[in-house]
Amino acid sequence: MLSAESRPYIDASVPVLREHGLAITKVFYKALFEAHPQLHNIFNAGNQANGSQQQSLASAVFAYAANIDNQAALAPVISRIVHKHVSLGVTAEHYPIVGHHLLASIKEVLGDAATPELIAAWAEAYGLLAQALINEENRLYKAAGTQPGDLFDMRVVAVDQQSDQIKSFSLVPVDGQLPSFKPGQYISVAVHLPDGLRQLRQYSLSDAPDHQHLRISVKREDAGKETPAGMVSNWLHDNVVVGSVIPASKPFGDFTPDTEGDGPIVLLSAGVGITPMISALNRIAKVSPGRRVIFAHAARNASHHPHRADIAKAVALMPNLHSVTFYEDDKVDQDSVTCLAGRMQLKKLPQWDVNKAKIYMCGPLPFMQAQWADLVEQGVPAHQLHREVFGPDMLDHLI
Repeated sequence: MLSAESRPYIDASVPVLREHGLAITKVFYKALFEAHPQLHNIFNAGNQANGSQQQSLASAVFAYAANIDNQAALAPVISRIVHKHVSLGVTAEHYPIVGHHLLASIKEVLGDAATPELIAAWAEAYGLLAQALINEENRLYKAAGTQPGDLFDMRVVAVDQQSDQIKSFSLVPVDGQLPSFKPGQYISVAVHLPDGLRQLRQYSLSDAPDHQHLRISVKREDAGKETPAGMVSNWLHDNVVVGSVIPASKPFGDFTPDTEGDGPIVLLSAGVGITPMISALNRIAKVSPGRRVIFAHAARNASHHPHRADIAKAVALMPNLHSVTFYEDDKVDQDSVTCLAGRMQLKKLPQWDVNKAKIYMCGPLPFMQAQWADLVEQGVPAHQLHREVFGPDMLDHLI
């Protein structure tokens, strides 16, 4: 628990971090990588280039300061961070390095406003957060039966073009047993790029855990006006073939739709956010094909709609599955009840008991914000809503 002496300084930091948080994190990452270039192998270089890594840390520091007395609000975020850290191989030894450069960056950006008392308060607060993360990460490493940084060679046994932009890769262990997982979880995949940089990326598993492989579905990230092309996604699309060997972590992640129950469930997705939902759908088709499921997906058009074969198979097996697709750009049959034009609208979906159905969503942040607001407006209790997000997006409800 934060001391009474430090609390006023952390509280006073909230407006300062809102104003200067991004500047602090830019200074932080520059100094961190200059002093410890080997950490480039853990951090996402693409997110560094487009600024989202800096924004993510700024948001996390601000959210921690603003909610330091609200452990109930912070707990889900800490859980999400812990799973991500374990998938990357973060260890206790990394935390003092980060803490040193974070405090130094606060001093540099704030100047005379960073009094010794303020820095001491942040040193205490950071120490408490670091220890909480370390404890949870050690627990998760132990439960998974793995050591920090452990990766396992996986052989590619199938490559399938799921849509214009998405390929799926089916993987089996070169040695050992296939790891167990829950639908919604992800693995980290490691690649060595032509410039020698090793990069790790997380990809949701896109098939049910009862199959004899792990499958990931990767969207090729093209360059945008202000964002670089995805270096790892493009490398995977251009270089991985059947027979390739890819190092990968064990599965992690705390976004795990309830696939083992018998109550109604609603799965909402957009874009490549369909991948954890397909894993959940395929599992439900296996263990509870009579369960009432509403599966709704939004895509730009038919050529951008992945995993249609999985959905068709599930529809054939599940009499109470209602699958609805929204194509933003395509014209569709006006009489269709399963394929609709425009963006996803909940009013066009089959109705469900808002107090009984669990609802899960995954996709771009604006999509999830719009669906979340619509669901709450329709009377869905917030505790029935669950979403999969990474980066600064997972903190938007706190900041």
